[in-house]
Amino acid sequence: MTDGMRPEGALADISGRSGRDAVVIGGGLAGITAALALADAGVRVTLIEGRPRLGGLAFSFQRGDLTIDNGQHVYLRCCTAYRWFLDRIEGTALAPLQDRLDVPVLDVARPEGRRLGRLRRDALPVPLHLGRSLATYPHLSLAERAGVGRAALALKGLDLADPTLDTQDFGSWLAAHGQSARAVEALWDLVGVATLNAVAGDASLGLAAMVFKTGLLSDPGAADIGWAHVPLGDLHDRLARKALDSAGVRIEVRTRVTSISNDENGRLRVQVPGETLPADTVVLAVAQREAYDLLPDGALDAPEQLLEIGTAPILNVHVVYDRKVLSRPFFAALGTPVQWVFDRTDASGLRDGQYLALSQSAARDEIDEPVAELRERYLPELERLLPRARGAEVKDFFVTRERTATFAPTPGVGRLRPGARTKVPGLYLAGAWTATGWPATMESAVRSGVSAADAALSALGRPRPSHLFDVEEAA
Repeated sequence: MTDGMRPEGALADISGRSGRDAVVIGGGLAGITAALALADAGVRVTLIEGRPRLGGLAFSFQRGDLTIDNGQHVYLRCCTAYRWFLDRIEGTALAPLQDRLDVPVLDVARPEGRRLGRLRRDALPVPLHLGRSLATYPHLSLAERAGVGRAALALKGLDLADPTLDTQDFGSWLAAHGQSARAVEALWDLVGVATLNAVAGDASLGLAAMVFKTGLLSDPGAADIGWAHVPLGDLHDRLARKALDSAGVRIEVRTRVTSISNDENGRLRVQVPGETLPADTVVLAVAQREAYDLLPDGALDAPEQLLEIGTAPILNVHVVYDRKVLSRPFFAALGTPVQWVFDRTDASGLRDGQYLALSQSAARDEIDEPVAELRERYLPELERLLPRARGAEVKDFFVTRERTATFAPTPGVGRLRPGARTKVPGLYLAGAWTATGWPATMESAVRSGVSAADAALSALGRPRPSHLFDVEEAA
């Protein structure tokens, strides 16, 4: 039941059914995707989520009269799996893409004062589509711009299938290819920190190369940015529930799985408090540490590797002003602790003033700082960046903290990420941390759900739904 309230025995009533039954554990994007794909193929699916809502780490909550996203989430045109997901839940119009990549970049550290630059593309083939933007980018010297071009061509030549890329760090590779500290700050980390949740020196070359090759060096429109113009909960909870309900998926929220085991007939059993769910297929779509706790013995050759996959935090700073201080939908910043700033006024339901959300990735040094200290740091920085903020009254200031927002994309993480299949028949893994080839993004989560469903349907002998996103399975 979608409200999380169920009559006694409601979960157990599938035990007498004939046919194929699946249980998906975890109601984030990976779990929702797997449940939809399995249900679309005719499998009876029960989706179990411990929280009172769906959406995982991309969700909304109420703060007074406002609807707040826990953090700003964006996607790119190259995120074809997440775009499929939006279409599947009928949410595409609510999270539109830019017509053409255009990122305002404000630098407040220059001696001449605040300066605006832009990263945008032209309607030209790769790599010429970024040529004019790079040639006129004011935050780099002429020599640095030329050096960025040479490094981009070298990056384009890397083979993403080369496993040695995962053993190197991106920062060292950039330094070896002539990139100055300023070029790393003003370009490579500007993009990389937001997509990888790590600075170049802490990021796997393999994952960084994947981001830049796919996003900036594959198709002219690949890096066009999209984001939800409504609260994330409208997409990942309300519309997702509607799609799941229409597909016949049973949704159980506020329900915790305590174990997964095999019964005497070789079927899987999913245990929740007071109930046992028999299933032919189980998709475990939870965080890696929770997956480790639930995996039956022998499911993976080296399950302890899941615990070696580190996590990285994201800090989100929320500021409500009594007036409009920002005239554009978003911008990125240099020469300041501020990274990316988004206008969330309309999406939140704010009627008067303006609500800005600051997304601070790789925030390990700040994630546990008191709100008062963060306020003292970030409000003056916003005044440096936005002159109209200097006379504005701050109506509200608060932070949201995701201490384990993503897996840490450190060198060597690739060998730790498991594929969808386990050694237990019928048991599959999903989650942005699995071996999708992508960093921990909404795109990676959806791809993992598709891969898990594909593997399960193959084992069940069920045809793949014709409309399912076409993803190469990483197993």
